[in-house]
Amino acid sequence: MAQSDNETELKMLIPREIVSELDKYIIGQKDAKRAVAIALRNRWRRQKVSEDLREEIAPKNIIMIGPTGVGKTEIARRLAKLAQSPFLKIEASKFTEVGYVGRDVESMVRDITELAVNMVKAEETKKVQAKARESAEERILDLLLPPLKQRPEEAKVGVVSYDLKESDEEHTTREKLRSLLKNHKLDERLVELETTSRNMPMVEIFSASGMEEMEINLRDMMGNLFPKKSRRRKVKVSEALDILAQEEAQKLVDMEKVIAEAVRKVEQTGIIFLDEIDKITSREKTMGPDVSREGVQRDLLPIVEGSTVTTKYGMVKTDHVLFIGSGAFYSSKPSDLIPELQGRFPIRVELDSLGKEEFMRILTEPQNALIKQYVALMKTEAVTLDFADDAIAEIAAIAVQVNERTENIGARRLHTVMEKLLDEISFDAPGLSGQTVTIDAQYVREKLSAIVKDEDLSRYIL
Repeated sequence: MAQSDNETELKMLIPREIVSELDKYIIGQKDAKRAVAIALRNRWRRQKVSEDLREEIAPKNIIMIGPTGVGKTEIARRLAKLAQSPFLKIEASKFTEVGYVGRDVESMVRDITELAVNMVKAEETKKVQAKARESAEERILDLLLPPLKQRPEEAKVGVVSYDLKESDEEHTTREKLRSLLKNHKLDERLVELETTSRNMPMVEIFSASGMEEMEINLRDMMGNLFPKKSRRRKVKVSEALDILAQEEAQKLVDMEKVIAEAVRKVEQTGIIFLDEIDKITSREKTMGPDVSREGVQRDLLPIVEGSTVTTKYGMVKTDHVLFIGSGAFYSSKPSDLIPELQGRFPIRVELDSLGKEEFMRILTEPQNALIKQYVALMKTEAVTLDFADDAIAEIAAIAVQVNERTENIGARRLHTVMEKLLDEISFDAPGLSGQTVTIDAQYVREKLSAIVKDEDLSRYIL
C-alpha cells in the first residue's frame, strides 16, 4: 500500500480538471470549485517539497458561505470521492447542547478514522477476492466430497491404504464436482456449514462527553473474554460460497497494514466537512447558550490547528486534515468566530443563490440530474417519460416561486416539486407498462398550479 499510488492520482488532476469533474455534478459555484480544486492540488504539491518543510505546510481550510441547497455539501463530498479520501460530514451544532452533554469534538476524528479503516479494508478485500473465492471453492468441495482420510471409518471399509488408484479416482470425482460448481450446477444443493459467533452481554455506558471511547474499548476487551460459539446450519451451496469467501478474505487481509494505511490516509488526505458552523458563532457577549457556543469553538480549535487524538486504532494527528466549514451565516458572519479559529480558515468563498436558469440546468445537465433519475426509475416499469423543454422551464419557475414564498431551501425544492408532479404516474406505473407519458408545461400547471396559488397549502405540500 504505497503512498505513491495516491500521489499519482492527485498528480493526474490539475485544478482545471478537478473543476471540470465537479461541473459534472454541480451547477455554477465557480469560486467554490476553484477554492477546493486548489486545496486538493496543494496536497500533491506538499508531498513534493523537502521533508523538513513538508510538515510546516498547513492545509488551507475553507469556509463556504451560502444558503442551504446551493451545493456546499455536494462540492465537498464529490471532492473527497475524486481524491479517494476519507470524508466525514458532521454538523457543528451537534456539539451545542445546553450543559454540553453532546458529543466530544474529538469524536469526529475517531469517526473519520473508522470510516478510513472500513474504506481501506474494503479495497484490500477486493484485491484478495479471487484468491478467497478459490479457497472457498476448495472448502465447498471438501464439504461435498471429504478427503478419503477424513471420512468416517464405515465409509472406508475394505480400504487398507490410501493408494494411488484411490487417490486418482478421488481426484477425478473432485474435478468433476469443481466443474459443476463453477457452472453453477450445484447452487441449489444443501451443505452443512459451521459458523461461529461470539455471545457478549449488552454494554451501554451513560457518561459525560469525551468518554464514548470507553464503551468501544470495553466491548473489545469483553469480546476477548467470551468464547466463540459455533453452530451448524444447512445452506445452499451458492450462499455457502459467499459466506466462506468472506471468511477467507478476512484471513487474507492484513489488518495491521490496513490500520496503518487508514491512519496515513486520514492524516494526509482526510477531509472533515463542518456543516452549520455559523450555529456555533457568538453574536454578542451574553450569558446562556452563547457561552457554550464559544466553548465549542475553543474545543474545535486544537483539532483544526493540529493535535493528536487517541482512537481505538492508535494515535491520529490532525495537522494536515483539510477542514471545510459551511454555513448560511444569515444572522452572523465569519468574523463572529473567535479570532484564533478564524485564522485557521484563511479561504472564504461565497456561493450564489440559485435562480430559474440554474434550476433548469440542475434538472437536466448533471450526470445524476433529477430528470434522468425519474426517467430511469420509470423505465424499470417499461414506462417512457418524455419531458418537453417548456415543462422543465415550468418546473424550475414553480420551484423558484415556492422558494420565494416559503423557506428558501435551494435546489432541494426541486425534489419536492418533482415528487408531487409525478405522484400519479409513479402510483399507476405498473398499469402503464409499454406506454410513453409526455410531460409538458400544461401538464405541470394542471398538477401544481392550484397548490402554488394557495400559499398556505404550498407551505405544507411543496
